[in-house]
Amino acid sequence: MTAQRSPWRFFDRIYCISLTDRSDRRASAAEEFSRVGLLAQVEFVTVRRHEENSEQGIFESHMRCIDAGLAADARNIVVFEDDVIFRRYSADTLRACIEFVSTRPWSLIFFGCLVRRSWRTENRSVLGIRYRSLAHAYAVNRPFAERFVQRRWKGVAFDAVLRSEPGPFYSAYPGFAFQSDSPTDNIKGVRIDRWRRLCGGLCRIQKMNEFYHRHQTTIIAAHILAGLAVAWLAASSFGSALR
Repeated sequence: MTAQRSPWRFFDRIYCISLTDRSDRRASAAEEFSRVGLLAQVEFVTVRRHEENSEQGIFESHMRCIDAGLAADARNIVVFEDDVIFRRYSADTLRACIEFVSTRPWSLIFFGCLVRRSWRTENRSVLGIRYRSLAHAYAVNRPFAERFVQRRWKGVAFDAVLRSEPGPFYSAYPGFAFQSDSPTDNIKGVRIDRWRRLCGGLCRIQKMNEFYHRHQTTIIAAHILAGLAVAWLAASSFGSALR
């Protein structure tokens, strides 16, 4: 029996951004790519640390990958950052995502990120999203890439630039690409990186964000009911004390 074609073959070019002096991260990323049957397709794009502004370096590195994909006539381009780790990966989930975006307009599909809002689609493996942050694992199609790559650095972080785009944006569900707890190379993100570690790390935060927005109505209703129950018990206790 012929083995089923890898869903990663849908993407014409797959890049992974890595700083030249982070060979440790490249080795770790290579192990992760190997685990999901992707290593042979990935091209590592090594870049030097930006001498003045780490956020500008991140922005330009992502744009460099997208531009390279366009130059190679790619229709669909994937960009990873070298601290990516895969958890809950399923070829069936990725295949369902590809079938979904193949039948409608789309700009980006994230394999894992933080969102401001999410909603169901007709495909249970895909969520429509309003993007918030984390651009460590995503795919863009050529029409979006051709327009987006025209942007130039204007002092706005790459995540914020993505947030300003109208979409449509989608995310795999459940998300299967996370950022590791390797210390950030973004100098401006050191403080928030420490806070993330106190909260259990980015992998845990991303899972919690996904769970909250997927079950937001139920969670809010449960908190309201709990608050009403506490208020009722307090009122009952106060009434009993007055008798």
